[in-house]
Amino acid sequence: MFFGAAVAPAVFGVLRGAQLSNANELAGMMVQRLLAVINRGGFELSLFLLVTGYFMTKKESRLARFAEMISLSIMAIMTGVSHWIISARMLALRAAMQAPIDQIAGNDPRRMAFDALHGYSVAAMGVAIIAGLFAFLIMARPRAITESEAGPMSS
Repeated sequence: MFFGAAVAPAVFGVLRGAQLSNANELAGMMVQRLLAVINRGGFELSLFLLVTGYFMTKKESRLARFAEMISLSIMAIMTGVSHWIISARMLALRAAMQAPIDQIAGNDPRRMAFDALHGYSVAAMGVAIIAGLFAFLIMARPRAITESEAGPMSS
């Protein structure tokens, strides 16, 4: 969330403020590299939590386990799609443009496709964030201690 709300806008703002002719191109390259780390990390973390969560939550309700597994699956899918499909297509389009994106007309089909992919990327990241937060809330909520877990000294 910090990346989308602070880092990306700051990178674009600073580079545009420097009055560079290719400010958006440079900012986009920086954001793309940072997003690659976030997406891969989110994908790996969600897979790790899926596997460990499956084996570690035996005493939870079936509904809570199901909601956690679904949320983590959605996070894995969205970060994977964002990184390996959407970002890859955006990079290919930028390479095909053979000029900085700032110099491509807004009505150019490649620019329009790039802008549409950017929208999909933002949506995928938003869904991944919401799914991750939901999974976190499920994992972090207090659980009731059963009598067998409390042991003989609890009486």
